[in-house]
Amino acid sequence: MTKKMVGMAVLASFVSLLGCVQAPQIGGAPAVAINVSEGGFDPSRNAAKDIAVAVKTAKAQHKHVLLDVGGNWCIWCKKLNACMEGDQAIAKLLKDKYVVVKVNWSPDSQNTSVLSKYPKIEGYPHLFILDATGKLLRSQPTDALEAGDHHDPAKVLAFLKKWAR
Repeated sequence: MTKKMVGMAVLASFVSLLGCVQAPQIGGAPAVAINVSEGGFDPSRNAAKDIAVAVKTAKAQHKHVLLDVGGNWCIWCKKLNACMEGDQAIAKLLKDKYVVVKVNWSPDSQNTSVLSKYPKIEGYPHLFILDATGKLLRSQPTDALEAGDHHDPAKVLAFLKKWAR
């Protein structure tokens, strides 16, 4: 493959990732997701309120809460988004077992007051699993879910299954 073709393939992949911004869907029904906006993360959202709504929803629906912390600037955040949306088994598990909240972290919107309640994040994306009362169950750096230049769907699925309610 020539360098030009590789560059075009990378650009096409990046553009396709930009289009992956909706909540995971199975059979036309979106998973319960809060703060899923164009680009994946909305820095104008109130993360504390989004998490409170997610906990209330999780309690009513007997689910756990998945906090996906990252930003639109983060290529690995986009890759994780694509993995979660593109893999049917992962999307179904998210729909059935989790309320998903995208928590923005960017230089102009760091959500410091909300994120200070959880263990320190060393890199992005980062996942937190909460129970239906808002209690932290797991803090997960996502590098352990990677395989080369992408997130491994089998590892992501195994992680989500382990912590599902």
